[in-house]
Parts: sequence; structure tokens; C-alpha cells
Amino acid sequence: MSFMSMEFLLSICVGIGLSAACGFRVFVPMLVMSIAANSGHLNLAPAFAWIGTPPALVAFSLATALEIGGYYIPWVDHLLDSLATPAAIVAGTIITASMVTGVSPFLKWTLALIAGGGIAAAVQTTTVLARAVSLVGTGGLANPLVATMELGGSIITSIAAILAPFFAVVLVFLLLGIASYKFVRRRFLTPQTA
Repeated sequence: MSFMSMEFLLSICVGIGLSAACGFRVFVPMLVMSIAANSGHLNLAPAFAWIGTPPALVAFSLATALEIGGYYIPWVDHLLDSLATPAAIVAGTIITASMVTGVSPFLKWTLALIAGGGIAAAVQTTTVLARAVSLVGTGGLANPLVATMELGGSIITSIAAILAPFFAVVLVFLLLGIASYKFVRRRFLTPQTA
């Protein structure tokens, strides 16, 4: 496969989309990926075929249920946030690497770390900031709403990454751009009171 073939670009887009979803919830995109691979809708790199096995599907289902439930328990959600940042980077890297085939291992892992791990870290950072704003602004009362929005974002982004990879990548970068603009505007362009 040539480096810039359409199949290669699609695999990168699927990997980036699923990696971005890891920034919302670590295990939801892994579960969606496993379901898609088990049903024959997603082809994985041979070294990552284990993601599409029934035992992996069961493990990702259990991990997803525990992760989702944990974000609705006060204070557990903050513990999960501290664990989720490095976990999202690792998951995003693995997901992108599992999608890229036909290139050298060096290129595969470089792309996986920069594109997959990087986008997962960017989205995860945004969610951590949103949860911190929720904690400060509402004393944590709005955290279940934030958790629900993050879960929805993870599910929608995961499914979009598989069904419409280019759309998913554009959506991810658009949302990150909006979040960055709002952060910069609030942080640096709003007059600060002493």
C-alpha cells in the first residue's frame, strides 16, 4: 500500500476519530471498535486482531460499564479523571496503531503516538477542564450532566469514526477549535476583576 493511498488516509481518520473518543471515555471507543471488528465492519492490523475477539469484547464491555458508572459517583469521577489522562493517551496510541497497516513500524508508532495519543490527550484535557469548571461553579452538582455529555460525545465520535471517518475528524477538530477559542476568550480576553 502506498503511503498516501485512500485506504491509508481512511485508516488514519478512523484511528484519529476513535482516539479522540478516548479523550471522553477510555473504554467506549475500544468497545465500539471491538464490536465493529467482531461483526466484520472494521479491519485491524494483524498484531491487533485480539481486539476483535469475543474475550476482548467481554473485557471491554465490563470495563466500559465500570468506567461509565464510576463517573456518576462523586469524588470517584475526579479519581478517574486523574487516571484517565495517561490511559486515554495509551488507548489513543493503541487504537491508531491498530488501524494503520502497510507502513514501517517506525512510521506506524510515530503516527499512533502523535496523532492518536495527541488527539486523545487534547480531548481529555478539555474534559478535565470542563469537569473542573463544573466543580468550581456548581460544587460538583453538575458533574453528572458533564459525565452524560462526555459519554454521549464518546459514543457519537466512536460511531462516526467508523461510519464516516473524514466527518469524524473534521468534527473533532472543529469542537477542539471551539473549546480552545472559548478557553482563550474567557481566560485572556475577559477583563479580570481584582
